[in-house]
Amino acid sequence: MRSIGEMARDSGLSVSALRFYDGAGVLVPAWVDPVSGYRWYGPEQLGESRLLARLRRAGMPLADIRLVLAGWSAADTDLVRKLLQAHLHRMELGLSDARGEFSTIRALLERRENPMALPRTTSVRSAVSAPELAAALDAVRFAASADPELPMLGGVLFDIEGETLRVVATDRYRMAVAQAGIDGQDGHGGHRGHDGSRVQVVVPSPLADAMRALLSDDASVRLTVDGDRVLLETGDRQAAGQCLGHDFPDYRRLVRLPAGRRALVDVPAFREAVATGPVRASELREEGGPACDLSVLKVAADGLVTVCEDGDDDRDKVAVNRDFLLDALSAGAADQLVLEVGAPKAPLAIRRTDTEDTFSLLMPVHLED
Repeated sequence: MRSIGEMARDSGLSVSALRFYDGAGVLVPAWVDPVSGYRWYGPEQLGESRLLARLRRAGMPLADIRLVLAGWSAADTDLVRKLLQAHLHRMELGLSDARGEFSTIRALLERRENPMALPRTTSVRSAVSAPELAAALDAVRFAASADPELPMLGGVLFDIEGETLRVVATDRYRMAVAQAGIDGQDGHGGHRGHDGSRVQVVVPSPLADAMRALLSDDASVRLTVDGDRVLLETGDRQAAGQCLGHDFPDYRRLVRLPAGRRALVDVPAFREAVATGPVRASELREEGGPACDLSVLKVAADGLVTVCEDGDDDRDKVAVNRDFLLDALSAGAADQLVLEVGAPKAPLAIRRTDTEDTFSLLMPVHLED
């Protein structure tokens, strides 16, 4: 007999995954200690667990996996072959459909793009509060992407509109938005060289970090956008460079969330609960998402937030990347923050109590079939 820990080590499935598959009736332990509830597995179940791990990596639905394991244990090779072939056929059809859709999307993109477009000529010069801009960059920098395949996300969006500067960063799995005010003058007593229309530039992450390093006092700083270049000046110091030549996603569409349950959390205590609390296995992560430990959260009607145990099947729970959650709590830079949980598939929102303009969103991770 193997303990659940030994089975996890030998099969490639985590302890949390083995518990999940037990609860789903897919791989039930040979014996469960009636006193401790500890699971034990028979020798023949090792091969089944390794087969299960391979089927899950191949994306086979849980319902089909049940049948494959049943046919495997009964030596019904004909059934197993048919199920494998059916799943492979579905994957091939899905890939063919996806290729067709992507081909159409590329054609639509080509129609929208203008290869002869002139370079940006918009120029804006504004005075920005150094503390506000520093706080805004601190609130969003953690969410910027480092994926070379997505260069348009490899920086911080500076979105200037009217008297407002919004900074935004996202790596697809999380997004952070913050705001800083713009003075009506450019810092030299003159008005901004800007007509109030919206101007957007994506500042590369290294340049955003260099700008943040200059924001060390309470003075105003001068922010200049001239075409595809951006300049931040404070006293006799400056940070300047080329903006990324890519359009940033329309973040305003992405932050429209359904109403959800809100909870005021004490950040130090909640951080400790998340850091030391139970996690789910990365085997159950969303397709294409980063390998991670998942924290499963539940916000009760009375505003109590719980870090759920592995067997909690409450419909209102939401799973998020634990490291991303800890990063967002740190970026919130407050002793109290508001957690907002909507539908299980809606992003988890983490908001400051003193403003609605600074917040983070974490994409939820699907836990089970």
